[in-house]
Amino acid sequence: MRRWYENRWVAIVWATLRIWLGVQWLEAGWHKLGAFDAGGFLQGALAKAGGEAPVVQGWYAAFLEHIALPNVKIINIVIPAGEILVGLGLIVGALTIPALIAGAFMNLNFLLAGTISTNPILLAVAIVLLFVINGTVYYGVDRFLVPATIKNMKDKNIFKKFRGIATQ
Repeated sequence: MRRWYENRWVAIVWATLRIWLGVQWLEAGWHKLGAFDAGGFLQGALAKAGGEAPVVQGWYAAFLEHIALPNVKIINIVIPAGEILVGLGLIVGALTIPALIAGAFMNLNFLLAGTISTNPILLAVAIVLLFVINGTVYYGVDRFLVPATIKNMKDKNIFKKFRGIATQ
């Protein structure tokens, strides 16, 4: 029995929300292409870790200082690329679950770094879409891609092979 949020009419709402979220990510990543330097952002986040009322937790500041800042050149590539890939995935509805998880993870990291902006809204939308995932993927590539993949795996007895390996 399908739940109320999994029918095709309500799925229009979830698809609209998914596409909107994808556009937000795509725009964010697109604007960072070529001109993005996370160094200033990371330094600003470290500055928010001190004082009487620190916005950034000490453990996260240590992560930023010892891992993120030394690897800022990699981060300058990964963040815009990740934002664009999340956006494209959500817009077309392909690999929706990984895209939502990756987007939520980026939002969480931006929040931990002391940046509010639209991050709480984007994180909340991603979480809602993950909870109603069957409705979220109804109008998208995943609706056709995922069932075909599962059917293909069943036809080739992959599941039985995995069970056989597990019992050995």
